[in-house]
Amino acid sequence: MDNLDQLIEQAKTDFLGCFKLSELDHIKARFLGKSGPIAEAMKTLSLLSAEERPKKGAEINQIKRQIEDLLNIRKEEIISAELNKRLEEEKIDITLPSRKFEKGSLHPVVNTISSISKIFHSIGFDVTDGPEIEDDFHNFTALNIPESHPARAMHDTFYINKNYVLRTHTSPVQIRYMENNAPPIQIISPGRVYRVDSDATHSPMFHQVEGLMINKDVNFSNLKGIVQSFLQKYFEDEKLTIRFRPSYFPFTEPSAEIDMSWNGGWLEIGGCGMVHPNVLKHVNINPEEFQGFAFGLGVERLTMLKYGIDDLRHFFNHDLRFLEQF
Repeated sequence: MDNLDQLIEQAKTDFLGCFKLSELDHIKARFLGKSGPIAEAMKTLSLLSAEERPKKGAEINQIKRQIEDLLNIRKEEIISAELNKRLEEEKIDITLPSRKFEKGSLHPVVNTISSISKIFHSIGFDVTDGPEIEDDFHNFTALNIPESHPARAMHDTFYINKNYVLRTHTSPVQIRYMENNAPPIQIISPGRVYRVDSDATHSPMFHQVEGLMINKDVNFSNLKGIVQSFLQKYFEDEKLTIRFRPSYFPFTEPSAEIDMSWNGGWLEIGGCGMVHPNVLKHVNINPEEFQGFAFGLGVERLTMLKYGIDDLRHFFNHDLRFLEQF
């Protein structure tokens, strides 16, 4: 008890000799720890008389607070010194030339979807989307695809379970739109689709854009005019022509493949046809009153043709040397 007054000067000296927080914590325990002189002095209060005890207890607490104040002051000094040292060591020479700022760019497929959307929007088509995980009804049944059709086969379709698949086309978007919107309808539905296929010209994930027009007086001539006008604007070639070859799709009747003139010959570019009456019935549209057409085009195919790309896999290899060209 008699030596407590000397503790303050001793603590001050010891604290000033510390230059790291870990050292300071060690010295703190020596003075304020459970076995330190302050704690020991508090234990001896019980030996004093009732009159002396409050006075001595107040003296001990006063000394304890002074030591804690000295500790906190030294702690702030050490933290400040460490920060100043770090700032000095890590300071940046602002006279050095700056790093080159690398400007990013949109993916070529994204550019193509944007161009397609702008062209169709200019002639009154809305752009819609839908879920990439589809149920059997919207992906197959509502599109007049029977259960025996090859498109449902496991080797063509990614099945999540018996009721859900990764959509094999964006046509389900058209079904969902017709379920919730009455004719007249003019939409395109660009998006990712999935099929079990992979080589230089096929990918298990790729992009399609499908168009749909439903009204009372829509005919095959409208279909040809719109598709040809779109391709001419997209490829910036007013002389580009198209032809239709008879084909078969469960969801259109009649159906056709679309070919366009290219490098002195013909190149298949997509499929189309008049919407099958059964499809209209599935979405509660009267086929006796309304009719329409639908078409589908491959986005990667359009991108490859426009930019002269010969391998589909370039789009998904994340090679910056390729992507920086766009």
